[in-house]
Amino acid sequence: MAAPQVPVIHVRGLEKSYKEVRVLCGVDFDVARGSIFALLGSNGAGKTTVVKILSTLLKADGGTAGVNGFDVATQAADVRESISLTGQFAAVDDILTGRENLVLVARLRHLKDPRKIADDLLDRFSLTDAVARRVATYSGGMRRRLDIAMSLIGNPPVIFLDEPTTGLDPEGRIEVWHAIKELAEGGTTVLLTTQYLDEADRLADRIVVIDHGNVIAEGTSDELKDRVGRGRVEVHLETAQDAERAISVLAAMSDERPSLEGLTVGVPVRGRSGVIAEAVRRLDQADVVIDDIALRRPTLDDVFIGLTGRSAEEEPPTETPQPLEEAA
Repeated sequence: MAAPQVPVIHVRGLEKSYKEVRVLCGVDFDVARGSIFALLGSNGAGKTTVVKILSTLLKADGGTAGVNGFDVATQAADVRESISLTGQFAAVDDILTGRENLVLVARLRHLKDPRKIADDLLDRFSLTDAVARRVATYSGGMRRRLDIAMSLIGNPPVIFLDEPTTGLDPEGRIEVWHAIKELAEGGTTVLLTTQYLDEADRLADRIVVIDHGNVIAEGTSDELKDRVGRGRVEVHLETAQDAERAISVLAAMSDERPSLEGLTVGVPVRGRSGVIAEAVRRLDQADVVIDDIALRRPTLDDVFIGLTGRSAEEEPPTETPQPLEEAA
């Protein structure tokens, strides 16, 4: 029988306050080696504070945390040797070219053959076409990919990405997502913070939802969606005249009244087996002509709203000023 895998990041009872404001209230989670792990929550939820503690930039008030087998409080130097941290804004030099940025960091780390290291990373992150261009001419996605490439110099086993796609356009976000997936495929453990539900859904092997400094849910994307427990049958009608009949016959499939938006009738349902066939049968018997029908699974947005009463990109209500550490 194989021995259980020791988590590369281990967090228990993590607490932090700024004067009267409790930012972390006993946070627990583990991160498996070589995985992508997402801390998902609104601005001010406590995500950045967790990352700062794990990267030894901030001391916790209580609890314990370990990274790559080292305690963040008592073995800070060893933790820093094991990690790289990429903040919310790209830390690149606009005056230098992409290669010059990478060579500079490799030399500062006293590594052999900085130029080869730079060229390998430029190729890995698909930046070779812009190798001789000043970074000031790069797009947002290119700058962020270069920033992540710079953080990999020295091959740290763990990388922290704090809001890695903040401010990027859709194309730039996709570029960064691709780069993050490649990191994990290469064996790097990635812990990222995000308030974007689609980002966590697309990237993370495991997600912790954090709100007001508390872990309120943890699991894979599918596990979290299953907590909502409801799918949704959506029927697109050919004519508006069939709307009331469609609502009437589909109402028996749900304990909630179906909704109508334009020509689309939505029916919340529990379970997925056979619901499409049942809906089609009911509509056919009522002579309702449909253009399309589909079963929509719950989204992470449904999960977050169910847990907190608001979407992840809304500011959480607070009675005290938000700490500067969490302004994002």
